[in-house]
Amino acid sequence: MAGKLLVSTRKGLFTIEDKSGWQITDTAFLGDNVSLALHDTRNGYQYAALDHGHFGVKLHRRKPGEDWTEIATPAYPPKPEDLVEVDGWGKELPWTVMRVWALEAGGADQPGLLWCGTIPGALFVSRDHGDSWEWVRSLWDHPSRKRWFGGGADWPGIHSVCVDPRDSNTVRLGVSCGGVWRTTDCGKSWDLTANGMRAEFMPPDQAGDPEIQDPHFLAQCRNEPDRLWVQHHNGIFRSDDAAENWTEIEDVKPSGFGFPVVVHPDDGDTAWFVPGIKDEKRYPVDASLVVTRTRDGGKTFDILHEGLPQKHAYDVVLRHALSIDETGDCLAFGSTTGSLWASRNQGENWTEISHTLPPVYAVRWC
Repeated sequence: MAGKLLVSTRKGLFTIEDKSGWQITDTAFLGDNVSLALHDTRNGYQYAALDHGHFGVKLHRRKPGEDWTEIATPAYPPKPEDLVEVDGWGKELPWTVMRVWALEAGGADQPGLLWCGTIPGALFVSRDHGDSWEWVRSLWDHPSRKRWFGGGADWPGIHSVCVDPRDSNTVRLGVSCGGVWRTTDCGKSWDLTANGMRAEFMPPDQAGDPEIQDPHFLAQCRNEPDRLWVQHHNGIFRSDDAAENWTEIEDVKPSGFGFPVVVHPDDGDTAWFVPGIKDEKRYPVDASLVVTRTRDGGKTFDILHEGLPQKHAYDVVLRHALSIDETGDCLAFGSTTGSLWASRNQGENWTEISHTLPPVYAVRWC
């Protein structure tokens, strides 16, 4: 049973383990902004992405039994002097990596391969465990990429990377205000797969445009990989055909709005969400923190709250801050108030691990 978490926060990376009770067993990069961490199950390597503000983004790696070391950071090539790059709003994009927003390992047959999604909307790939990175120009140069635009973040960004367990060359991306994308040749070419999604923030005649959809997070079932879920700015969507088409899940209580989603590794009908009030408020409905779970593909939802604060709870759970382990039984999530909870029974009951951490950006079982 899983018992270790990597928790990325505004003030460092925390390793938290269940040893007759949850406890912090390791700290790293204290005082630094850790936007994301990855535990690579293929080899036990761990990766941490740091945002140093004025000094930029850095990546670090820790091999089993060794200390953290700095490795190469994904970077744009030199910018052509006459180039002005703008997003879909016409806003000039910075020609640099502003944040590492997705970090995923390739398939078991691709030793050393890593995918890295960034703000402002660039994708990078490494084939040597992060010692070097290649800019995936095929996606950047795609004509539709120029329509991506900033939403909650100032610029568009790639926040989700799903490697198909049947074929490691097939990878799906979730893009903030840019839709869902797919490659079947390990990044050589791309197509847009957001049909059926709806963006109500656009005029009615543009609401179904796949290029401007705003998925908040994309999750794929490990053993039923044709089933994917998206927590979208305008609700919850499910795909039954490997992301070719999407069906909106309507009338979800207490809210269909939120940021994270996880799916059971063996049961594509079962998924979890952390709902909130949409747009400018962005805190739990009625200030009551709950997790919602469907076991029937979105026909019905359970509202899970045992062990969670039900009064004056203003926790925002970001898109990478909800995690499920390999068994599908253990979940954990953290909030921007520095609280962290875990469940051993698929969310039926929750245990508070801490309420004194820095703001939590990402949580990952390892």
